Amino acid sequence: MLPLLQSIRDGAEVRARDLLDPLAKLFSITDEEREKLIASGGQRVFDNRVFWSVSYLSKAGLLARPRRGVVQITSVGKQVLDENPSKIDIAFLSRFPSFVQFKTGIQAAAHPIADAAEFLVTPQERVELGWQELRRATADELLAKVKATTPQFFERLVVELLVAMGYGGNLADAGRVVGKPGDQGIDGVIKEDKLGLDLIYVQAKRWTRPLGRPDVQAFAGSLDGARARRGVMITTSAFSTEARAFVGQIEKKIVLIDGQELVDLMIEHGVAVQPVKRYDIYRVDHDYFDEE
Repeated sequence: MLPLLQSIRDGAEVRARDLLDPLAKLFSITDEEREKLIASGGQRVFDNRVFWSVSYLSKAGLLARPRRGVVQITSVGKQVLDENPSKIDIAFLSRFPSFVQFKTGIQAAAHPIADAAEFLVTPQERVELGWQELRRATADELLAKVKATTPQFFERLVVELLVAMGYGGNLADAGRVVGKPGDQGIDGVIKEDKLGLDLIYVQAKRWTRPLGRPDVQAFAGSLDGARARRGVMITTSAFSTEARAFVGQIEKKIVLIDGQELVDLMIEHGVAVQPVKRYDIYRVDHDYFDEE
């Protein structure tokens, strides 16, 4: 936050967006790093942190916002720079009552801020990091439950997932489980679209050992026996590097889905999970206040 404040110390009005490139250059942020998105994908990480820095500095009274999207250093901000601080972080800003009120909702200026650590992530990033942690914990629990199912249940689950992902029409019409002794390595068949113009053959294996190239080659041979061109191979374990390389070398289209990818898809498409609570994050609609 200190470099941001220093960059506008002359007192001129500056568009907040115009601060992005100079600050990125100052911090030696590469083009690749500039393009990195926050978890929700709605904004670049660097931009998000700059705009939150603007927000924090304005809440502390060091910046003013004379017009939409425009910032300007205040007399308080100039006084801070005159102190020649080594850094400006959340702990530093806690000396300003308006910032403490913003962060804690408590009027007393001397009240300590619970999280007065170095400014590392924005509030939005904290929410998204917490969401990712909860999702991963759910995925780990879900994978453990899937691994404990019977092979027959797992095969049915896989077909239900593919239907939930939009293949075919409804479950009764779109897919069927065919796994049984003598199934030649094919556990399910699902329509690629509602008209059934093409079929996708499925192998679902609730295994603990990693699947290697020979396993994938065997499934490819099963597709030959069914005169099929497309297949999905799903396991609760993992695929070796050689197995994944093999599917890129053959003419048939075979998609490999390991255990982590499987449960991520189940969560995304609402299979065997239920939503618990929803949080909406809002931002001010500045266009609403335009009177022109």
